Amino acid sequence: MQVGFEDFLSIFWGKTRHKVKQVYTKEHHNIPIEGVDKDALYVIKKLQNAGHTAYLVGGSVRDLLMGVSPKDFDVSTSARPEEIRGIFKNCYIIGRRFRLAHIRFDEKIIEVSTFRSGDPETEDLIVRDNEFGSPEEDALRRDFTINGLYYDPSTETVIDYVEGFEDANKRFLRAIGTPHVRFKQDPVRMIRLIKFQARFNLNVCPQAHRALLDCKEEILKSSPARVLEELLRMLESGFSYPFFKQLCDGGMMQHLIPTLSAYCELAEKNVVFELLEIADSVHKKSRSRFDRIVLLAILVFPIFERHIHILQKGGSPFHLGRIENEAYFIIEEFFSPFLEIPKRIVGTLAMVLTGQFRIRPQTGKSVRIRLPRIPDFSLAVDFLYLESLYNPQLRSIYEPWKKALKKS
Repeated sequence: MQVGFEDFLSIFWGKTRHKVKQVYTKEHHNIPIEGVDKDALYVIKKLQNAGHTAYLVGGSVRDLLMGVSPKDFDVSTSARPEEIRGIFKNCYIIGRRFRLAHIRFDEKIIEVSTFRSGDPETEDLIVRDNEFGSPEEDALRRDFTINGLYYDPSTETVIDYVEGFEDANKRFLRAIGTPHVRFKQDPVRMIRLIKFQARFNLNVCPQAHRALLDCKEEILKSSPARVLEELLRMLESGFSYPFFKQLCDGGMMQHLIPTLSAYCELAEKNVVFELLEIADSVHKKSRSRFDRIVLLAILVFPIFERHIHILQKGGSPFHLGRIENEAYFIIEEFFSPFLEIPKRIVGTLAMVLTGQFRIRPQTGKSVRIRLPRIPDFSLAVDFLYLESLYNPQLRSIYEPWKKALKKS
């Protein structure tokens, strides 16, 4: 790898700038102890009472500093997974690449990780990550400075080994270590960079931005399941439009979903982006979100609808069996060759796509409002509702189906 002057500075600072531990008291930060999940506080207190170091870590600390309500509260500790399981009866261990303890409280899970260590300056792809270390080593192996902070509720202090506190206050996104190296170690970090930029409207470190452009092909070395989960979470986040737009604009989408990338480049009117904006707006206004399958259909349906219209051009409308076969074909083409979609998702997504031709009148045909005995058919109606927000002419079609669902 050729190293320019800015990369040299990045490497230099990556090896020297993190040596001073900073501790910020509650007079310096704006984290209210009342904003921390009570079960996370319980887990930390019990670990500390057992003689272990334990802190709130990562995204929850970042979100609390930025005035955002965290979705999850993760804990990091000096206790090994087996020791954690010995302390909590409601605990089970998951993962091979990265062993974690999950502590269950009814429907909620507090995820507890053991402090890890690792070489932040090797380009080797991380395939296993179970080498335990100190809090400082654990912070240095994380992706971005704003995610490398700890919060100790027993003292109400923020502990910072990576200058993440300052970056959070400046809303600045900086990789820990050398960006080119860190993205090659774990290419999913590039998707996370785009995710944080979309969610928080952060300014990205120039070196990290350049590394993102240089290393985007490395994403194909990632676990397809991890990448899919990141995409699904962003579809549900309320910030799906800026996220997917940046994936396309930066060239990452060309490697993840080539069909969608080509559509975004060639479509005169990008219906996908417009539907994503509408879904985001619904999420933010009502604090509710569409099902994952409905959100995935946003990405696929405009391409699928055009595909069907091209095949039907000059002929009679297809019967639903033919449309369903084409739905499975398009889904496979759409997500190949990288992403692997679970069969249960494929089947339900194909139903939602096919269902649009069942519940909307095709040329020369009338539609009878009769609910089919199909599991999750309501998702097809939900997608019609979403499209009716984009195209008000569909509202008169949606309303009878909505009434039929309420009566069923």
